[in-house]
Amino acid sequence: MGEIVRLQKYIAMSGIASRRAAEGIIAEGRVKVNGKTVTEQGVKVEIGADKVDVDNKPIKLKDKKYYIMLNKPVGYVSTVKDQFDRPTVVDIIKEDIDTRIFPVGRLDYDTEGLLLLTNDGDFTYRVTHPKFHMDKTYIATIKGGMTISGINHLRRGVKIEDYVTSPAEVEILDAFDGRTTVKITIHEGKNRQVRKMFEAIGCKVVGLQRIKIGIVELGHLPLGRWRHLTSHEINYLMGR
Repeated sequence: MGEIVRLQKYIAMSGIASRRAAEGIIAEGRVKVNGKTVTEQGVKVEIGADKVDVDNKPIKLKDKKYYIMLNKPVGYVSTVKDQFDRPTVVDIIKEDIDTRIFPVGRLDYDTEGLLLLTNDGDFTYRVTHPKFHMDKTYIATIKGGMTISGINHLRRGVKIEDYVTSPAEVEILDAFDGRTTVKITIHEGKNRQVRKMFEAIGCKVVGLQRIKIGIVELGHLPLGRWRHLTSHEINYLMGR
């Protein structure tokens, strides 16, 4: 008898989507188990015995898992495909990796730095789900200066749209030529969060780079280049 897992985990293990995205795919009625459409989240399948189709195409587990760190340049979108035919982060590495991989979370089109890519949905879940509180550190270049009040506001948490951010770690690195360089560590990862946080205190971000996720650092990896994560980095991000 093979291992029995939840259907959304099986889909994530196949590399089709993250576990959270797989739940949406199931709810939309796009998944069949042994020929029968299922929409419930509690369904379990036996690996190697049950047949699972997504969008009427059979899926199976991939043997080799990829865990990649990319130093993303500005001007690339963090998706597999783009509806406007803009270059994607996958374009940078697709000639070297012969299987489908996808970004772990996102970096904005106009943000550069550390981006993870994988074909492991469980890995994506561990890194991106808010309950795991994965710290993310950025270097932000701000137009003009910053006040002590503004810094303390970021450290306490600021209101953005319909939520209040967790307290951030903030450090002024430099100030010159009408610009201020700030290192900021956040504990969530909502859309354009760092930019919106600075906007909330009246500061405009003119440059943004992510340099660290958890203990995994960008280091001296050149812009536009990538490398495989080490086993230590993978184990840390997976919580082992």
